[in-house]
Amino acid sequence: MEFKEVTSQQETAISSYGDGGFRIGEQRSKGSILITPKGYYPWDAVEMASATLDNLKLIMDQSADIDILLVGTGDNMRPLNKPLRTSLEAAGIAVDIMATGAAARTYNILLAEGRKVAAALIAID
Repeated sequence: MEFKEVTSQQETAISSYGDGGFRIGEQRSKGSILITPKGYYPWDAVEMASATLDNLKLIMDQSADIDILLVGTGDNMRPLNKPLRTSLEAAGIAVDIMATGAAARTYNILLAEGRKVAAALIAID
């Protein structure tokens, strides 16, 4: 999947998840994904240990447009390493960690409420 720029963040609603990927609107993507107010992007993290400030650069670059980052950690909730969480919070981004399914559902709710939300979601089978 390539970068998908959007004209409205409503275009980033998650239609489905599982089977190793996500459906955003009508587009199916394989693998993990970052969703920001400006679009959605492939994310090279396959587990929480591979989440880094480097591969969350898009989130940091758009921090002025993001109040909360939902991190979907896969099938089960896993912690985000403290230095990464501290860096995100220092940029003014609140971080909420949960299993990917819960993060996808919560993302859609916050999006519908008009919140400035982003998501970093580890793909699940």
